[in-house]
Amino acid sequence: MTFAVRTLGLAPDFVDYRAAWDLQRQLHEQVRSGSAPSTLLLLEHSPVYTAGKRTEDFERPADGTEVIDIDRGGRITWHGPGQLVAYFIYRLRDPKDVRLFVDQVEEAVLGLLPEYGIEGQRVEGRSGVWLPAGAGRPERKIAAVGIRIHEGVTMHGLSLNCSNDSAGFDAIVPCGIPDAGVTTMSEEAGRTIAPADVADELASALNRTITA
Repeated sequence: MTFAVRTLGLAPDFVDYRAAWDLQRQLHEQVRSGSAPSTLLLLEHSPVYTAGKRTEDFERPADGTEVIDIDRGGRITWHGPGQLVAYFIYRLRDPKDVRLFVDQVEEAVLGLLPEYGIEGQRVEGRSGVWLPAGAGRPERKIAAVGIRIHEGVTMHGLSLNCSNDSAGFDAIVPCGIPDAGVTTMSEEAGRTIAPADVADELASALNRTITA
């Protein structure tokens, strides 16, 4: 199955989180009812923290920064300029096969990164795509996955750190994992790789890989 791909906004046209969430909900109803095809939304957000259902109080910013509580799985994370976000409004062939869907999303990213000279990996018990520990650096996450499935159709999705400032994660415990770091494609490749440089290739990789 392939997605209909829509690019909502890439730098300098950042997308407000609540506006994108409203669109996701509209599309979810359309895909669920069969009036629209499975759709992939690509965008960069204005800076925002979002918290999934498993977020603990200690993981939130201590300075009172606003956090939007949402209905996806997972914990707290940051979105903002330089991070490519992909939202899947996707009808699963088998609504029970959630793990296969997440595995295929991760596999698409794992297949994309080597094109930029980066070798990612999975970490047992942790979702997303990671870089291995080494040279005094801990394991560090380069892509996060958090989804919700309702009536067999997914919402939310993937964030891939491209050229964003990692300072956005400093005020939180990202994804509830205190003993790991966060990295970007630009940091790992030693050159600037912006979301616009990656968006088409990511959409192609997801369309090739996701069959769940």
